[in-house]
Amino acid sequence: MTTQLRVEVGDDHVAVLTLDRPEAKNALSIEMRDALVAAVRDCRADADVRAVLITGVGDAFCAGMDLGASTVSRAGGEGFETRSTSEALRVGVQSLIRELWELDKPTVAAVNGVAVGPGAHLALACDFVVVHERTRFLWSFAKWGLVVDAGGAYLLPRLVGLPRAKAMVLLGEGAAGQEAVDMGLAYRCVANADAVWTDGRALAARLAAGPTRSLGLSKQLLNRSFDTDLATSLELEAAYQSLATTSGDLAEGMAAFKEKRDPRFTGR
Repeated sequence: MTTQLRVEVGDDHVAVLTLDRPEAKNALSIEMRDALVAAVRDCRADADVRAVLITGVGDAFCAGMDLGASTVSRAGGEGFETRSTSEALRVGVQSLIRELWELDKPTVAAVNGVAVGPGAHLALACDFVVVHERTRFLWSFAKWGLVVDAGGAYLLPRLVGLPRAKAMVLLGEGAAGQEAVDMGLAYRCVANADAVWTDGRALAARLAAGPTRSLGLSKQLLNRSFDTDLATSLELEAAYQSLATTSGDLAEGMAAFKEKRDPRFTGR
């Protein structure tokens, strides 16, 4: 692990991943990026973790990749190989987005401040995004002469539609606060950064207290819905429902319904 990322698992079964590089607006260094990938994988494997919350320290959520540590900063220099960029993306930030998107547990991003490019996509790969009135999502790929990366070409059209996604990537148009909610980038807008933390933590705890095995299966069905036809989606639905029937949470949910009480799910 690294001092640039704090990882804490609470009694509520929520793993909190905190980006802790405020002097750089929490821009992703290679060290921090790799620590995030490892942390998400650990959360997948740890049965005690039932939901994940990602947030940042200071007035920024994540200012994207640290260009000083990126292969693109060496473009045009002596000995630079273009292949190094694609390979760095595959093993780096693309791996991070994939791990989050495919994680079979609920995820929440408490976006406490500005989120730029890959930093925005880090949040948008989560299931729920909580923002406040001064939260800003920004895209600067065109300004640098770069192609949208870190999963943005996949995530943005699905969230906001193709015309708006093109405006964000090609024109650098951003979104802030309630506007981000109205566009489909975020789930909820709260009053300030403190409320982002408390609301995000409460939402993560609520998810962690749910039947997280079936929630994870539903998440996978929804995430794949844009990439499958109806017949395939229905077959997956049937297969996943069969898996859900093997969970102790189903028996608990049925018992709680009959006994007119709140269920006590365990995620197993």
